[in-house]
Amino acid sequence: MRHHLLLAASLLAFAAPLAAQSPEAVAAAALKAAPVWDGHNDVPEQLRDRRKNVLGDFSFADTAGTADPAKNVAAMQTDLQRLRAGKVGAQFWSVYVSANLNDQQAVQATLEQIDVTKRLVARNAADMQLCVTSDCVAKAMKAGKIASLMGMEGGHSIGGSLAVLRQMYELGARYMTLTHFKNTAWADAATDAPVHDGLTDFGRDVVREMQRLGMLVDLSHVSEATMMDALDVAKAPVIFSHSNALAVNSHPRNVPDAVLARLKANGGIVMVNAYPAYVVEATRQWNVQRATEEARLKALHIGQPKVAADALSAWVKANPAPIGSLKDVADHLDHIRKLAGADAVGLGGDYDGIETTVAGMEDVSTYPALFVELARRGWTQAELEGLASRNMMRVMKAAEAYAASRKGDAPIENPVSF
Repeated sequence: MRHHLLLAASLLAFAAPLAAQSPEAVAAAALKAAPVWDGHNDVPEQLRDRRKNVLGDFSFADTAGTADPAKNVAAMQTDLQRLRAGKVGAQFWSVYVSANLNDQQAVQATLEQIDVTKRLVARNAADMQLCVTSDCVAKAMKAGKIASLMGMEGGHSIGGSLAVLRQMYELGARYMTLTHFKNTAWADAATDAPVHDGLTDFGRDVVREMQRLGMLVDLSHVSEATMMDALDVAKAPVIFSHSNALAVNSHPRNVPDAVLARLKANGGIVMVNAYPAYVVEATRQWNVQRATEEARLKALHIGQPKVAADALSAWVKANPAPIGSLKDVADHLDHIRKLAGADAVGLGGDYDGIETTVAGMEDVSTYPALFVELARRGWTQAELEGLASRNMMRVMKAAEAYAASRKGDAPIENPVSF
């Protein structure tokens, strides 16, 4: 009897610390077991804009000194030091190019962005490893390297050609966002006047061919109709590489509840970002007010652009934009988890593609603070591990498995346009 009492007491002694684990301890344990796999980072865009893709003496170890106040250029939000602090173990680097380019320019620019990303990774081989498979990601993270993948942001990057799509895949692109801010000739964007009511027949073929290859279909930036059409066609999980919940912030860039309801059956994932205009409803409303005030001042001061600009600056100074905090990001994650399940959440900060962030998530180093907030809200360690990277790993493995099952299918062909 005494032996049984001692055993019971020992078990209670071990169980008590587990039950009383602090949010900080739960978050730390989750991030140790499953480092963050971020769905969208625009460092390649910064290299293009700031350096014209000439790396030269560029150091990715610490980019805090990249600010240029004279040109109103802020410091970059990403570097190796801060990626380590943020517990980031895998990163989709966005090989974004402007949607204002014509097809041929967009294809060339995308190739240049793929090239500069590969050169950045190669220059930092002690810390980064280029990956094109889920197995590579797992091995790189185990080795303590930041697994580096590439995603194309905007279907204009393939110039209306499935042949180009296939070659981008061969070069290492592992997702493509179907649109950016503007429609393509085959898909409607969330922030442009609808033309196609979703996807055209060719757009549906793009989705089919992407999934045949094993390239993830990214539905950030697309209209709700395009989301629905893509889900109708998709046979493998889709992703939203950097989007939030429309029910929490009604910006059209966000994901409607009707789509979230379908996401569970698809097995897809929404990777939430830190941009105030997409996270905080008050910020979205402020942007509307600013645009209204700008239009009013331009009409009031016709032929006096400087007067109008100065008056707008004064209005902004008197009415600063609300930016919210990481608690607002947590609200989006809570909502997505409630509707689509804990398997459907991820993180895609959009760092170095956004000029402002919510408070507490100023750069890539801040992810642990978000995990602590979620642990305070009752997220379990298993759910936090899913959010960090296990959900994204599952999605990529599923996309690869589907592609392997279609290995015998012929490529979908489309005629050349010139």
